Amino acid sequence: ALTVLEHCQDLDTKIRVADEAIGIEGSSIYLQKGEQLTVRELLYGLMLRSGNDAAVALALAVAPSVAEFAELMNQTAAKYGATHTHFVNPHGLDDPNHYTTARDLAKLSAVALRNPTFVEICSAKEKRIDGVEMPRVLINKNKLLKSLDGCIGVKTGYTKKTGRSFV
Repeated sequence: ALTVLEHCQDLDTKIRVADEAIGIEGSSIYLQKGEQLTVRELLYGLMLRSGNDAAVALALAVAPSVAEFAELMNQTAAKYGATHTHFVNPHGLDDPNHYTTARDLAKLSAVALRNPTFVEICSAKEKRIDGVEMPRVLINKNKLLKSLDGCIGVKTGYTKKTGRSFV
């Protein structure tokens, strides 16, 4: 999300979902071929529902390929002192060359939380976004937002290899 926010001038620009973003394993907002959403709507899908399809759609909206977007993510990480991080994809699914540390995630989160749009998105309990057949209602997976006063995020996660995580 931070890399997208730093590389996208207009978050309300509609983008056509690339075929490559359809059917990504794991969590999804169930994007459909040719669907058009704004960058902002896709960021909500990414941050609230961990939409791996939204992650790929965003990556391809910013860069010519997923690999090139991952390189932008690595540049963002390096810029903010995340020295034990290497990204190979935008969604965080397991890959031997995709890794980070709790400290690096804390550094990147601290930077991201300086961005009001990031705070607005990651702290939203739910968001209604457009859909092809009907609107989607995205409910944030972060249960602390409802149970802990003052909680503003940031992100839950899960992969088969690492199990559950929270930033």
